[in-house]
Amino acid sequence: MSIIDDLKAKYLGAQAWSFGDNPDMANELADLVKKGIKTASCGSLVAYQAEASAPKIGSYHIILNGQGDPVCVIRMLSLRLVPFSDVTEEFARKEGEGDLSLEYWRAEHKAFFIRAGFYSEDMELVAEEFEVVEAL
Repeated sequence: MSIIDDLKAKYLGAQAWSFGDNPDMANELADLVKKGIKTASCGSLVAYQAEASAPKIGSYHIILNGQGDPVCVIRMLSLRLVPFSDVTEEFARKEGEGDLSLEYWRAEHKAFFIRAGFYSEDMELVAEEFEVVEAL
């Protein structure tokens, strides 16, 4: 049995996944989550609706690094819809990336969503807030 299987047995219903769209980004973001710096994330509503097992409030998630190794387990605390253009400085800080500014957040997330094919200024995002329940 693998460590991921053990974690899925411990946290029933947990899904294992990584942040970002490449291994380097997954490593960086997983490290920020594990350290408690990154306590929020977001995704397009379009992508969220397409997921077979989208996050729910109270659900557990095994966060993987860019090599597919688990680094921590998080629990989803809140989910809300927010237009891209209405993301706040406070939420950008909770995302824990770069210089923590809203300007950095907008530039990096715009680039990410363009690569994913989902970007528009008025696109709806699912804003997630979570806590680390186990660091590995």
